[in-house]
This record gives sequence, C-alpha cells and structure tokens, in this order.
Amino acid sequence: MYGRHAFKLITELDLCTDVQPFNEHLVKQVLDEMQFLYDANMTDSNAIRNDDNMALLPSVQLRHIALTRNKRCVLAYIYNRMRKIRELRWELGSILPPEINSNLLNAEVQWFQSYNKSLATYMRSLGEDHGFNLTANILPPKTPYVEVKCVTDFGKLELEDGQIILLKKNTYHLLPRGVCEPLIRQGILEHNNT
Repeated sequence: MYGRHAFKLITELDLCTDVQPFNEHLVKQVLDEMQFLYDANMTDSNAIRNDDNMALLPSVQLRHIALTRNKRCVLAYIYNRMRKIRELRWELGSILPPEINSNLLNAEVQWFQSYNKSLATYMRSLGEDHGFNLTANILPPKTPYVEVKCVTDFGKLELEDGQIILLKKNTYHLLPRGVCEPLIRQGILEHNNT
C-alpha cells in the first residue's frame, strides 16, 4: 500500500513534542517509494503516449496522487522539525543543549546557525546603541509599569511627562517599563522581587 511510510513520518511528529533524531531510514524508504512511483508513471506515460493505451491512465493518476501525498508528508516532516528548532532558539537562546544538538542533522545545525545569525543581526539593528533583544520578553507585559529598586546612586531622572524622580541607592520606584528597561540593562535598577 502506497504512503504507509509517509504516514509513519507524520505519526512520529504527532507523538513527539521535542526534537527527536532525524529518521533517515524512514525518509529514505519514502524517497525510494517515490522513485518507484515516478519510474512506473514514466513507463506507463510513455506507453499511453506511444501505444495510445488509455487503460493505464487510472494507474498513472493513482500513483501521481500517492507521489504527491508522499512529497507533502516529507516536506511537512522537515518543516515541522525546522519550526521546532526555530522555537528552541526563542526559548533556549543561541546555544542548544548537547542532548538536542545531537539529534540534529548537519544541515539542520547549519540552518540553526544561519537563523541565529540573521536574528542577531536584526536585533542589533533595532536599538540605538546596543540593539534590542526580542527574545527577552516573549509574552507581552501585564502592566506598563514595573516596580524597581535602585542599586546605585544615579541622580535625577526625567520621565516623558516631565516628572523628575531622584534615583538614590536602595529606593523603590514604580516606573514605566520603557524608561526602566535600559536602566536595568545598565545595572542602575533591578526588578523588585518582593
């Protein structure tokens, strides 16, 4: 029966939430079946064209549908692996743990490195001087204000509405997120975790 191996590939995607080792054996079986279907279709297509044997047309159509289905299954398998790898970049950062990295093909590792480089280049282009880390806060903030503690004596800080706040060591403030995030990165403020 055509498509049995391709169905196993898709089933493997459904059963696993993490990145498993690439199933080269099963993919090779699907590709071998696709080659067999293609060769059989070429033979029958030539017979239809040369001998005008229209009785072979339903077989050609059936094999073509099976060939197309197998192709879609292999592409879905590869795409979903790449999607999981891309999600891991956003969740875990630019370096994958060895247990995940060992499950990847060389081509997937190269794709991850290329994606990582493209993402880093884009994030560097966003900020004024240091860029903007898009992976820091995946979920949107619940409130526009953050309670922070001043770690060092900074002095006066003027907010967008003209209000001036004195940032002294060991004082607590409720500041707009956009104002305090650069100061947190500089080490002047820290999130209040009380």
